[in-house]
Amino acid sequence: MKTLFVTGTDTGVGKTLISKALIDYFVSQGELVAPMKPVASGAFIQHDKLVNDDALILIDAANARFDYATVNPYVFEEPIAPHIAAARNEVEIDIQQLNRTHQKLVQGADRIIVEGAGGWQVPLTTEVSMADWVSKNRWPVVLVIGLRLGCINHARLTYLDLLAKQSHLAGWVINKIDPDVLVTEEVIEDLKGYIKAPLLGVVPWLASEAKQAQAPDVAQYLDFSLLGL
Repeated sequence: MKTLFVTGTDTGVGKTLISKALIDYFVSQGELVAPMKPVASGAFIQHDKLVNDDALILIDAANARFDYATVNPYVFEEPIAPHIAAARNEVEIDIQQLNRTHQKLVQGADRIIVEGAGGWQVPLTTEVSMADWVSKNRWPVVLVIGLRLGCINHARLTYLDLLAKQSHLAGWVINKIDPDVLVTEEVIEDLKGYIKAPLLGVVPWLASEAKQAQAPDVAQYLDFSLLGL
């Protein structure tokens, strides 16, 4: 499979951090890697165009060059759920357009790293969720679990839905996003006993403003060879 999809147990759990690390890894393996951020909410104007920070980070890391609109076909200014942002802008997210855009990336790269928006079940339209789109395309998934209070429930529910949709969980990552979380090791052991897929690594807490700047250092905590892709 050329495409790997990165999802999270929630928004703000480090999907971009891990997506960038994946791009860095496959580039280091000699692959031509393209990013895709199908839908992004939360954007600003740059050179008269609306752009998203996460998409720009992935574009900068990749070595296959595509224009911004191909990497991030749907971008909305407000940091809200994609289907709500689309409705507020009188735009309909066209699933077939996403598929056509993805195919363009496939034709120009060895590997595509697709970063989701929010969590696994975030809606794209009133009828189709990100999970529906990904599972229909049968892409292997990397799950990023934000280590904080409540993450066991979020992780288990996400994992159960991945199984229900017969999606292949290629691996999962723990990202400590709360420096004050208690019983860290116990939480990790609980999840290791429940999730039947390789644990790719545990990223320690990093100050939020430094996370992206320190992204190259994240590789020391991760073993993407366990993906088997």
